[in-house]
Amino acid sequence: MKGKAFGLLLGVAVCATPVLASGINKTEHREQVRIRQGIRSGELTRAEARRLEAEQARIRVDERFDRADGKLTLKERERLHKELQRASRDIYRQKHDNQDR
Repeated sequence: MKGKAFGLLLGVAVCATPVLASGINKTEHREQVRIRQGIRSGELTRAEARRLEAEQARIRVDERFDRADGKLTLKERERLHKELQRASRDIYRQKHDNQDR
């Protein structure tokens, strides 16, 4: 029974790897859209937008370095995911503070 469960878990992990990698790019794109929308609506000041864009650029650089060896390990993927979560939270906070352009 343990062997079947382990095999199933391993199979799911292997199948989910490309999905998680493409999920990183989708998330990065979605965050860019949120920042642009905040700029257009005036919810983000120029300084806030600049700071959020810089944070996104750092994440892209980190991803590029992680992929430089040809593969993205689970640990690297998890770290990128945490960075993206933090960036998403920062975007939310900046858009919902009481500063407007």
